[in-house]
Amino acid sequence: MAGSPYASALGRLKVQLPEFLGKEFLLSLSQAKDTLDVAKTLESTIYASDINAVAATYHGAQRLEIAINRMFIRRCRRALDAAPFAGRPIVSAYLRRWDIQNIELILSSKAQGRPLTEEETFLVSSREIPAGLFAGAMTLDDFRRLLQEPTLEAVAQQLVRYGYGGVLLPRLDAYQQTKDIFPLLQALDQDYYVRLLDSLKHFQGDEWGIRLFIQSEIDVRNALLLLKGKDSDLPVDRVLERWTEGGLLPKAQVQDLFTARGVPELVQGLATRFPALPEGLPTYQEHQSLTGFEAALTRERAVRELKRMRAYPLSLSILFTYLLHAELERTDLRRIVYGKQYGFTASQLQEQLVVPRL
Repeated sequence: MAGSPYASALGRLKVQLPEFLGKEFLLSLSQAKDTLDVAKTLESTIYASDINAVAATYHGAQRLEIAINRMFIRRCRRALDAAPFAGRPIVSAYLRRWDIQNIELILSSKAQGRPLTEEETFLVSSREIPAGLFAGAMTLDDFRRLLQEPTLEAVAQQLVRYGYGGVLLPRLDAYQQTKDIFPLLQALDQDYYVRLLDSLKHFQGDEWGIRLFIQSEIDVRNALLLLKGKDSDLPVDRVLERWTEGGLLPKAQVQDLFTARGVPELVQGLATRFPALPEGLPTYQEHQSLTGFEAALTRERAVRELKRMRAYPLSLSILFTYLLHAELERTDLRRIVYGKQYGFTASQLQEQLVVPRL
């Protein structure tokens, strides 16, 4: 064990764990009056320098979005830098998700005719501004070039050089006829998970836990897909068109599950696999919102996966434990920021937070 290639990663990342915001702090932050109050409270934390660095240019939610993304990117970089040689390809394959997210945002903006510049705050950044990610095949300059393209089709053509042409180009004819962008986004997501799971096939024996980690994420996506489909009264074949392959939730069960007469009955059917799912029923019944289900699934998965990965610290698990903490904190902070912007109460926000209930 002393000779494990992950001993160094454990030492480097374990000392960073106390930097993550505590449960009580996030609960108190949810009681802030507005985004300005959120910023003032975060100035007492490690986010202070990032918040102050962009204060002259950005304000309100945008200012906080950029600061949160800066910290998140640094944490992703730490995990990748701490990975031993054998683990770097897997961590890099995992972090491609942010390239995919940025590509999907650009494609969506082009499809809707919305202007999108390199100042777009929802693009995750690797160079301290809101665009691009260091861990994938694409750089900030690459994203700048994509942003300058006039149409979705032109963006897709440019993406050939980054390995996404085989995914997008065969679907362009159908898009031009229907103007339905979803098959393009679905294809990118599916390609991402196929490549990620493939990166875990031949390793040194400790990849099984990370495979379960990825499969559990796919299962959460598919469970939410079923709930959205039932809530929208979609036929089962339309739902299955959007299914993400690679998880452990059997696709063959969907026909039976989807005979449920409504979302509450579907929740009961899914509860055997996702015991926390019924926690979202009160929010759904009161507001017809699926957000309670998403929060319940995310919390349940985080508790289970963190417990499993912490049991194997001298392995890939230490890297993904750190990355999961980083993602959960970013998600909770963004929930608070945009909740304040849209007038959510503290109690409404606290129902959606994940970290305080881990």
